[in-house]
Amino acid sequence: MQAKFVKHTLNFKRPSGTSRGILTTKDSWFLILTDQEKKGIGECSILEGLSYDDHPEFEVSLKTLCDQINRGEPLLDLNPWPAIKMGYETALLSLKSSDPYSLFPSHFTDTKESIPINGLVWMGTFDFMKAQIDSLLEREFNCIKIKIGAIDFEEELRLLAQLRNRYDANTITIRVDANGAFKPQEALKKLDQLSKYQIHSIEQPIAVYQWELMSNLCQKSSIPIALDEELIGIFDAETKSRMLTQIQPQYLIFKPSLLGGFSNTQNWIDLAEKYSIKWWVTSALESNVGLNAIAQWTYSKKVSLPQGLGTGSLFLNNIDSSLVIKKGCLWNDKSIPWKEIF
Repeated sequence: MQAKFVKHTLNFKRPSGTSRGILTTKDSWFLILTDQEKKGIGECSILEGLSYDDHPEFEVSLKTLCDQINRGEPLLDLNPWPAIKMGYETALLSLKSSDPYSLFPSHFTDTKESIPINGLVWMGTFDFMKAQIDSLLEREFNCIKIKIGAIDFEEELRLLAQLRNRYDANTITIRVDANGAFKPQEALKKLDQLSKYQIHSIEQPIAVYQWELMSNLCQKSSIPIALDEELIGIFDAETKSRMLTQIQPQYLIFKPSLLGGFSNTQNWIDLAEKYSIKWWVTSALESNVGLNAIAQWTYSKKVSLPQGLGTGSLFLNNIDSSLVIKKGCLWNDKSIPWKEIF
């Protein structure tokens, strides 16, 4: 088996705002494995300032992995490099498959069934965010996730009020994502204000590593709390269990590229189910290569909640693929060919 990688910088169609800043580009690396006539591809996706392995030595470690594969040597420990582990796992699955883009054959890959997803609203001005909501409603999304915490909070409440006045909670599900933007002393008050609009859940209301404060919020909040960034960088089972038993969140959100691939994410799922915590899976701004793998794996888990897998249309230079969004669901349309990138 031989290995190489190719860097691909994704360009956003428009600057996309979060509480951590404005995104205009995002880097990924395609790990390509070959074995005789067969090829497999996986994506190593990094989110700057968020990924555990957002590190100057990232590309050096990826090259080391390829060199070790090419020389038939023992491989470096990939646990400290979650994105590389994700790319390697995916590339191996791709290599072993009869179709490099069909990793988990199912009714989803056969275009018979779809995955319900939430529509995503990025931060910006009130009018910009409202325009995004209107577009998602026109495209028949019934679950909308709104990133909050960067513009004036009263404006965000006004935006939610307008949406809820048009559609009740039985028609449109609203999720919000604070990305840790709330200050601990103001978080509970803000959660109470948000609760007027029948919010399904809020992701990461306060910054990470404040387990006692987060536990208090989960107990007192009138809105269910979902942990996202809180999971990043935790790899041992004991720490995972200790965190979950202390905080006792209502939901967990899994990003396989940030957690260390499907195997590490499955460990989180097992713990979530042990503690009766509901969960869903979210992409981490991968190209369609990574999104395709995550979507197929997610479908295999027999999910029912809307998943966060609608990010493929954000980029100007994404990889042409068979993934399409119709009426708030992600489909795999086998009639659409993938762009050759090997």
